[in-house]
Amino acid sequence: MPSKYKFMDMIADRNILITRAETSRLNELNFDKIPFGRYFTDHMLEADYEKGEWVNVEIKPYQPLVLSPSLSAIHYGQSIFEGIKAYKNKDGKVNIFRPVDNWKRFNQSAKRLCMPEVPYDIFIEGMQKLIQLDEAWVSDKDGHSLYIRPFMFSTEEFIGVAPAERFKFMIILSPAGLYYSAPVKIYVEEKYTRAAPGGVGFVKAAGNYALSMLPTREARQKGFDQVLWTDSVEHKYAQEIGTMNVFFVLNGKVVTPDLSSGTILAGVTRDSAIRVLRDLGYIVEERPVSLEELVEAHQKGEFTQAFGTGTAATISEIALLSYRGTDMPLQTGEGTVAVKMKKDLDDIRYGRVEDRYNWLLSC
Repeated sequence: MPSKYKFMDMIADRNILITRAETSRLNELNFDKIPFGRYFTDHMLEADYEKGEWVNVEIKPYQPLVLSPSLSAIHYGQSIFEGIKAYKNKDGKVNIFRPVDNWKRFNQSAKRLCMPEVPYDIFIEGMQKLIQLDEAWVSDKDGHSLYIRPFMFSTEEFIGVAPAERFKFMIILSPAGLYYSAPVKIYVEEKYTRAAPGGVGFVKAAGNYALSMLPTREARQKGFDQVLWTDSVEHKYAQEIGTMNVFFVLNGKVVTPDLSSGTILAGVTRDSAIRVLRDLGYIVEERPVSLEELVEAHQKGEFTQAFGTGTAATISEIALLSYRGTDMPLQTGEGTVAVKMKKDLDDIRYGRVEDRYNWLLSC
């Protein structure tokens, strides 16, 4: 790469080498049709953890990695990630939605998987610098955003069951449209288990998603979009949907499974939804929710709506919940709790109203 494309920048007293791409691939993208997670921006951030410290922090053109086949992450799964989004407002300014909360959760995941914490300056300030370079990839179309994927994996070249001492942290960016274009149909999963108490269900470990693929494929073969996981002991209580936390509207109240079991991811969008809903005047309960309760409430006409929340999916209405052969159709569309809450949340994300929660971080 010619030296004219390289320059040094300072991030909180840390040197970061920035190498700009010679040409942009932006013209390859059709913003009217963006499949989720298929296109990536011109640059990426990369840093290495060696001998107890973070080194080689750089932003460079998006490119393949050269890795050893004995890489411990491949064999033993020391790999974590986060999902964050940035939005462009009407003035063309790009803001990241609640990245500090994702940084904190990322480091909780790192601790659980015996990995080093990533400092604020690399994770947050490095992310800001990366987005500044690729700002043109952020669409201002309604429903569009920039998906941000920080991740870390062990790079020890060692086949042995032991915590690694070398790691690589990276951030890549992907322009995003709508994840689900229509309300989804959900199958209640009772055969397979996503997480058990004492496990890693509360963190974003890569393995959590690997084990969900077979049950999800089987559900789709039955005509559903995703599965609703149940608890590992009795398969009696709702946990979370494959890519989302879940909310139910029961007799006018909004109810979502609580996090006390340690088997449910503490979603940033989940927390955002709870705060917005309460400000909109809804009663929100965080507690165990049994499937039998949902069936009985649906028969009485009291279980009327449900929706999922997640960074990728944002807010997705649930059109049908299927449990042991009982299909429970649910209300969707204008006037539902999810639509009202999503509008309020989107107004904040896109800068259409005041950021009353101080959730947005400017790039």
